[in-house]
Amino acid sequence: MSISTPGGPERRPTVVSTGKKPAAGRPASGAKAGSGKPAGSPRAGGKGPRKPVTPVKVSQGRAWGPIALFVAVGVLAAGIIGYGAWASFQGSKPWDKRANAIDGITNIRKSDPESLKYESHKAGPLTYKYSPPVGGVHNAAWQNCMGDVYDAPIASEHAVHSLEHGAVWITYRPDLPKDQVDKLAGKVRGVEKMLMSPYEGLDKPISLQAWGYQLKLDNADDSRIDEFIKDLRVNASVEGPTALCNTGITATGTTPRELQQQQPTQ
Repeated sequence: MSISTPGGPERRPTVVSTGKKPAAGRPASGAKAGSGKPAGSPRAGGKGPRKPVTPVKVSQGRAWGPIALFVAVGVLAAGIIGYGAWASFQGSKPWDKRANAIDGITNIRKSDPESLKYESHKAGPLTYKYSPPVGGVHNAAWQNCMGDVYDAPIASEHAVHSLEHGAVWITYRPDLPKDQVDKLAGKVRGVEKMLMSPYEGLDKPISLQAWGYQLKLDNADDSRIDEFIKDLRVNASVEGPTALCNTGITATGTTPRELQQQQPTQ
């Protein structure tokens, strides 16, 4: 370093480099010392800058219980709403369309309407095309159909007149087991526009008749029995819902008679 002498020209001090670098981590000469380490400063020991710490994610399992419950409730609600809509739609259909939808039903009104026609009442035994008959010519007196359960065969000529008044006539083979007969009777007894009796020669254990309709079944547990009754009782009446079912013939026996001849035929 050269130092100015008195009286001579002013000269800047010349800094002579010693060739040494400042020590690592120390500020250069003349620099202010910082209070902390600068970002990215090397680790002690010269291992390079410290890497940022990655947060650890804690995995939580799904709450399957509430989800399953929510799904089950949704499915149940959808089922109830769907069934309600279907039942409402079914109930809004005309009775004859509901009846025609019953599996296995025979609609004689459609397939053979001529067999149901008649001009007037006739006395005495009559011949029918269908067994049991479902309509056509008949006796002037009807069989009482106020939920009457007959334990012996009745005259078809009277029963057909009951059908004309809107009754459903349930018939069954005489050898049908008692528990089956009792189930049928439970659907008839005390219900207006219903009657029931055994019938010889059925090709099925049970046969249901309304005016112009027939349904033959194998057992009394068949749900179609209730459908038939619901759709055709009263509705199938040819004379309207006010046609009488009381004050009719109450005697059993297959020979037709007038009201004054109520004694059963042996």
